Amino acid sequence: MDFDSKSNKYLKKVELWLREYLDGIDDAEGALSEAVIYSLTAGGKRLRPLLFLSVAEILGLEDICSKPYACAIEMIHTYSLIHDDLPAMDDDDMRRGKPSNHIVFGEGMAILAGDALLNLSFEIMNEDARASSDSGLLRRKIDAAGFIANASGLHGMISGQAIDLKYRNLKISENLLKKMHSKKTGALIRASVMVPAILAGADGQTIASLEKYASGIGLGFQIKDDILDAEGNAEILGKPTGNDILQNKSTFVSLYGKDESKKMLESVINESIGAISDFKEKAEFLIHLANFIQFRDK
Repeated sequence: MDFDSKSNKYLKKVELWLREYLDGIDDAEGALSEAVIYSLTAGGKRLRPLLFLSVAEILGLEDICSKPYACAIEMIHTYSLIHDDLPAMDDDDMRRGKPSNHIVFGEGMAILAGDALLNLSFEIMNEDARASSDSGLLRRKIDAAGFIANASGLHGMISGQAIDLKYRNLKISENLLKKMHSKKTGALIRASVMVPAILAGADGQTIASLEKYASGIGLGFQIKDDILDAEGNAEILGKPTGNDILQNKSTFVSLYGKDESKKMLESVINESIGAISDFKEKAEFLIHLANFIQFRDK
């Protein structure tokens, strides 16, 4: 399998889908849509839709079912980045090699752009569900939207961010650190793997294997993020490094050091890959994505 060509195939599909949704934005003033488009089309790894489409292909889920949910997850992720960069949160001036949304459009418009993307994600899922005539598929679509809501809301990503804010400048335990990142970073990554399985009506064993894989790569992604903030190249990353130290944030590196963090990263990635061994050659792309998370430089 050519990993790059398959990635490009998925990426072209996602970019086209996102552009189709953006073309439907009706904003008489123009400023809000400009801010939304600025961040949603800024590029990035698109890891979440790549995961989504890979699992969808393994399970035989059609593109017409994948489109709204894969795009919704990427919209939610982008909204979270816009808000994370705000001075009241992580206070970052750069994102994906470009000035952060609030630097270009102001804090107020950046907040609204994030809010708009969050709401748009649920609008497109609701519209898709309403168009379903098959009662079984409708039920799965409702469950999928509910999973995404849980992953991104009070019990997921937002909760993780709240823990992060509360414990800045405070010592954090290992268990709380893992809990924080299982929500802040891991929840939406898990959704990217589990939602296509829900939509496809996957069996219990498949769900369990994918859940273990998703949880592992979600944790691994955050460990790698912490390592990159400590020793990564800011120019390659597209954002400043060393912010975790400046903001006195608890990270895997601050708790365990870089060497031990790298060992933990390797361990969780290997466990993730092992969890999907039953998929055999169908899992090849997911294995590549897990390895990408471990060895990425941005």
